[in-house]
Amino acid sequence: MTQQTATAGHTRTWNLRLDIFETDQDTTSVHAVLDTGDTTLVSRTTAHRNPDDRPVPEIGDEYAAGRALLALGRQLLDAGAADADDNARRTGS
Repeated sequence: MTQQTATAGHTRTWNLRLDIFETDQDTTSVHAVLDTGDTTLVSRTTAHRNPDDRPVPEIGDEYAAGRALLALGRQLLDAGAADADDNARRTGS
Protein backbone atom coordinates (compact mmCIF):
# COMPACT_ATOMS: atom_id res chain seq x y z
CA MET A 1 0.00 0.00 0.00
CA THR A 2 1.13 3.57 -0.50
CA GLN A 3 2.67 5.71 2.23
CA GLN A 4 0.61 8.85 2.89
CA THR A 5 0.68 11.64 5.43
CA ALA A 6 -2.30 11.78 7.77
CA THR A 7 -4.41 14.94 7.60
CA ALA A 8 -7.45 16.12 9.53
CA GLY A 9 -10.70 15.38 7.76
CA HIS A 10 -9.18 12.60 5.67
CA THR A 11 -11.96 10.90 3.70
CA ARG A 12 -11.54 8.09 1.17
CA THR A 13 -13.81 5.89 -0.87
CA TRP A 14 -12.72 2.34 -1.60
CA ASN A 15 -14.53 0.30 -4.21
CA LEU A 16 -15.28 -3.37 -3.63
CA ARG A 17 -16.54 -5.68 -6.35
CA LEU A 18 -17.71 -9.23 -5.75
CA ASP A 19 -18.41 -11.37 -8.79
CA ILE A 20 -20.22 -14.56 -7.78
CA PHE A 21 -20.34 -17.57 -10.09
CA GLU A 22 -22.29 -20.74 -9.54
CA THR A 23 -20.21 -23.08 -11.67
CA ASP A 24 -22.48 -26.04 -11.02
CA GLN A 25 -25.17 -26.91 -8.51
CA ASP A 26 -22.54 -27.80 -5.92
CA THR A 27 -19.83 -25.12 -6.35
CA THR A 28 -19.86 -21.34 -5.96
CA SER A 29 -16.83 -19.20 -6.77
CA VAL A 30 -16.16 -15.56 -5.93
CA HIS A 31 -13.72 -13.13 -7.47
CA ALA A 32 -13.33 -10.16 -5.14
CA VAL A 33 -11.49 -6.95 -6.02
CA LEU A 34 -10.83 -4.10 -3.58
CA ASP A 35 -9.60 -0.88 -5.22
CA THR A 36 -8.29 1.62 -2.68
CA GLY A 37 -7.24 4.13 -5.29
CA ASP A 38 -3.60 3.40 -4.45
CA THR A 39 -3.65 -0.39 -4.43
CA THR A 40 -5.80 -3.19 -5.81
CA LEU A 41 -6.22 -6.36 -3.76
CA VAL A 42 -7.70 -9.52 -5.28
CA SER A 43 -9.14 -12.69 -3.78
CA ARG A 44 -10.58 -15.81 -5.42
CA THR A 45 -12.46 -18.32 -3.29
CA THR A 46 -14.92 -21.19 -3.60
CA ALA A 47 -17.55 -22.94 -1.56
CA HIS A 48 -18.74 -26.50 -2.12
CA ARG A 49 -22.16 -27.77 -1.07
CA ASN A 50 -22.28 -30.69 1.30
CA PRO A 51 -23.80 -33.55 -0.74
CA ASP A 52 -26.22 -34.25 2.13
CA ASP A 53 -27.68 -30.70 1.99
CA ARG A 54 -30.32 -29.57 -0.46
CA PRO A 55 -29.09 -27.01 -3.02
CA VAL A 56 -29.66 -23.41 -1.88
CA PRO A 57 -27.55 -21.05 -4.03
CA GLU A 58 -27.68 -18.20 -1.49
CA ILE A 59 -25.83 -20.31 1.07
CA GLY A 60 -22.97 -20.98 -1.35
CA ASP A 61 -22.89 -17.25 -2.18
CA GLU A 62 -22.63 -16.36 1.50
CA TYR A 63 -19.86 -18.84 2.23
CA ALA A 64 -17.79 -18.02 -0.87
CA ALA A 65 -18.24 -14.24 -0.46
CA GLY A 66 -17.44 -14.43 3.25
CA ARG A 67 -14.24 -16.34 2.51
CA ALA A 68 -13.28 -13.79 -0.15
CA LEU A 69 -13.84 -10.91 2.26
CA LEU A 70 -11.80 -12.66 4.97
CA ALA A 71 -8.96 -13.14 2.49
CA LEU A 72 -9.09 -9.44 1.56
CA GLY A 73 -9.12 -8.57 5.26
CA ARG A 74 -5.95 -10.62 5.83
CA GLN A 75 -4.30 -8.86 2.89
CA LEU A 76 -5.27 -5.46 4.33
CA LEU A 77 -3.92 -6.38 7.77
CA ASP A 78 -0.67 -7.60 6.23
CA ALA A 79 -0.36 -4.40 4.19
CA GLY A 80 -1.07 -2.28 7.26
CA ALA A 81 1.57 -4.13 9.30
CA ALA A 82 4.14 -3.72 6.52
CA ASP A 83 3.33 -0.01 6.19
CA ALA A 84 3.55 0.47 9.97
CA ASP A 85 6.97 -1.26 10.00
CA ASP A 86 8.18 0.96 7.14
CA ASN A 87 6.87 4.04 8.92
CA ALA A 88 8.57 3.06 12.18
CA ARG A 89 11.90 2.54 10.38
CA ARG A 90 11.62 5.92 8.68
CA THR A 91 10.81 7.75 11.92
CA GLY A 92 13.33 5.77 13.98
CA SER A 93 10.69 4.36 16.35
